Amino acid sequence: MKPAFWDSSALVPFCARQKASPNTHRLLGQYSVVVWWTTPVEVRSALETLLRTGDLSAAEHAGAERRLDRLRKGWSELAPTEALRDEAEMLLARFPLSAADALQLAAAMQWTGGHPRGQVFICGDARLLEAARRLGFQAVEA
Repeated sequence: MKPAFWDSSALVPFCARQKASPNTHRLLGQYSVVVWWTTPVEVRSALETLLRTGDLSAAEHAGAERRLDRLRKGWSELAPTEALRDEAEMLLARFPLSAADALQLAAAMQWTGGHPRGQVFICGDARLLEAARRLGFQAVEA
């Protein structure tokens, strides 16, 4: 299976079985998962928010956490480095991104060795997808 970089916004709908889940299921069948070091924290944060707002029941939340744990067992995770942080800072000057999104995109750039052409970036956030597209990734909406 070809690897792809997955932003946390693409994984939350799969874990929580939200609207985009059928597309995410298809993409998980096509691409292995490569993520940034903070992705588990970001996904769990989103799941806790969905639970607090009543968009997930306690049982649905428990199922979402089990799906996340299963995903984690098979994914590749990029660790933080000074070079990655420097790249994220440069991306902030170039694109209208949040700090977390800049770090996600910097991790994807690190994964490609700075050569994103032909590499897949899967995301559910339009602004981050556009930045990835402009860098040369094959940006895929989750």
